[in-house]
Amino acid sequence: MTDTKKIMFLDLVTQHVQLEEELVEMFRTSLRSASFVGGPMVEGFEREFASFCEVKYCIGVSSGTDAVRFALMAAGVRVGDSVVTVPHTFIATTEAISQAGAVPEFVDIDEQAYTMDPEKVRYFLEKDCTLDNATGRPVSRKTGRPVSAVVPVHIYGHTADMDAINEIAEKYKLTVIEDACQAHGAEYFSQRENTWKKAGSLGRAAAFSFYPGKNLGACGEAGAVTTNDEKMAQTIRMLRDHGQAKKYYHSVEGYNGRLDAIQAGILRTKLAHLADWNEKRREVANRYREVFATGSEEVTLPYEAPWTRAVYHLYVIRTKNRDQLRSYLAEMGIDTGIHYPIPLHLQEAYKGLGYGNGDFPVTESIAKEIVSLPMFPTLNVEQQRRVASAVMNFVSAAVV
Repeated sequence: MTDTKKIMFLDLVTQHVQLEEELVEMFRTSLRSASFVGGPMVEGFEREFASFCEVKYCIGVSSGTDAVRFALMAAGVRVGDSVVTVPHTFIATTEAISQAGAVPEFVDIDEQAYTMDPEKVRYFLEKDCTLDNATGRPVSRKTGRPVSAVVPVHIYGHTADMDAINEIAEKYKLTVIEDACQAHGAEYFSQRENTWKKAGSLGRAAAFSFYPGKNLGACGEAGAVTTNDEKMAQTIRMLRDHGQAKKYYHSVEGYNGRLDAIQAGILRTKLAHLADWNEKRREVANRYREVFATGSEEVTLPYEAPWTRAVYHLYVIRTKNRDQLRSYLAEMGIDTGIHYPIPLHLQEAYKGLGYGNGDFPVTESIAKEIVSLPMFPTLNVEQQRRVASAVMNFVSAAVV
């Protein structure tokens, strides 16, 4: 008998049912302590997530967007600066740059990993910038603004090539802030240090989102910054809490960007399971490779570079006739997504930046062809066979 039950793109119900008693007990503890903003629950999560990421400090904040914004501000990004990032990411990355007072300037991505291409960063700094003799920093020819930071995005749970990016950044005196919002637990082999390192420990600071669908997700909005820089950590703690290091004593004008204590408790409960969930995601990715093994050349599977251990926040394939494929899969009871259909440089929100079609050909090309297949730790082999079979049936018919 053929299984016709709908295959969800993401299953958040099973995870929470399995953890229901732990989460309810945590909630009871919060109710009885009446510590809803800050306090032991937040401090405990910060301590444990810092250890997980192999860094000294973690500062819980209200969202991944705030995490990127506060990290940039604490790193010294100022109004009037430019920050280099990629157009293939969620808009929160560039919103945070703008909210820090800077302007995003884009470079293209690597066609295999879909992460920031270090050579495109190098080209931008060498060819599209001039060097300020006084500061030693590049100045964008396009905007006339000094470039102060680089934000590589660890997209889909696959780290960017951080050794190369850090080397370029050091040469041009730029701060590197990782956007690790999709990379909780991902690892990178640093040849410079001859060791595997966790996402969140690869730049001066890193931003994480704990949106519910992430590998480590809250039951609402939440985020964090990780860093080994004590001064940055202190500054971010003030920025998230109205600029106060001590109650009612405001050193700077800050924001209301604190991590909710109950969300911190939820994250703390789930963090104990994250390594296992990530390993199950890797197993799901490996099974996809196996069930697609005899597939068509019309489907490009996710690439995992030898210098990364990806955690597969998303499983993204690439194929022609993407939109028709999604419609067909929907008819077969299979949910899918697109991450992301319109590159940021072509979004209406960034029309004023002056970019156009053809400026970032790799990003523009993949945006028309990528589709995200169901991916979550409890996805089983029979479901994956259904997904792969439906994909291959479609592409086989499409090339006839």
